[in-house]
This record gives sequence, C-alpha cells and structure tokens, in this order.
Amino acid sequence: MDDHYWMQQALMQAKKASEVDEVPIGAVLVKDNELLAASYNQPIKTHDPSAHAEIACLRAAGQQLSNYRFPGTTMYVTLEPCAMCAGALIQARVSRLVFAAHEPRSGAVESVFQILNNSQLNHQIDVVSGIYAEQSAQLLQNFFRAKRA
Repeated sequence: MDDHYWMQQALMQAKKASEVDEVPIGAVLVKDNELLAASYNQPIKTHDPSAHAEIACLRAAGQQLSNYRFPGTTMYVTLEPCAMCAGALIQARVSRLVFAAHEPRSGAVESVFQILNNSQLNHQIDVVSGIYAEQSAQLLQNFFRAKRA
C-alpha cells in the first residue's frame, strides 16, 4: 500500500461527507501501513465549527490509542488543511501529511500560510501534496454546484 491507496481511502471518506450533505472532505490517519482512524467533515451535522475531517480523525485516533500524540503517523486528507487543522496536526505530533487539493483561500500548509514547516515551532511535518488533487477538487466543485442549483 502507498500514498495513492491511502488517499483513495480519504476520498471515500469525503464521499461519505457529501452523502450526508457535509462539505466533501475526508481524512485518514495511518501508521506502519495500518489504518488508525478515518473520518470526514462534520461541522454542519454536529453544530461544531471545529469538526473538520482532520480534527474528527485525530479525535478518533486519540480514542483508539488512548493518547493525544501520534508520532510516526501520516495523515491523508483530501483538501489542504486550514490553520486550525494544521495546528492540531502539530500538537498531535503527526510526522507526515499528504493532501490532495490546494485551498487557495485558507490553506495553511502551502497556499496562504506555511505553518507545518515553520522552524519557530517545536515540531515540523513532512508534506506531500497533489495526489488525486483533480478528483478531490471535482468532488468539491460538484458539491457546491449542486448547492447553487
């Protein structure tokens, strides 16, 4: 299994979000090629602005592992994390992030801010971007197009 496989799993989570009328963003957390947690965007359903896919995935992993730190893990997410989610990844000590599509308005990894590689912080995260970016962007475009129709 590789980055493409795990991003496909994140895309499946994004599709689940869309099916329940949430913005289609999905995330999975992996360690040693094993799935630790998977989730999708849930702020509308939960009335919780922090219930982004990444945060929900970290919460699930914390419950699964009885810990709040996840060294040696990789998070796969279908959209570039915002500042809140990037900060949570740092606090969780995630080692690596793989994201699909860039978020030019609020992306905090490469687009607007570069939080994960800031040398002033006590933890940096390796980043890979662009895997299945077109598929992720298409899911988002279809979702918002249907909302406007």
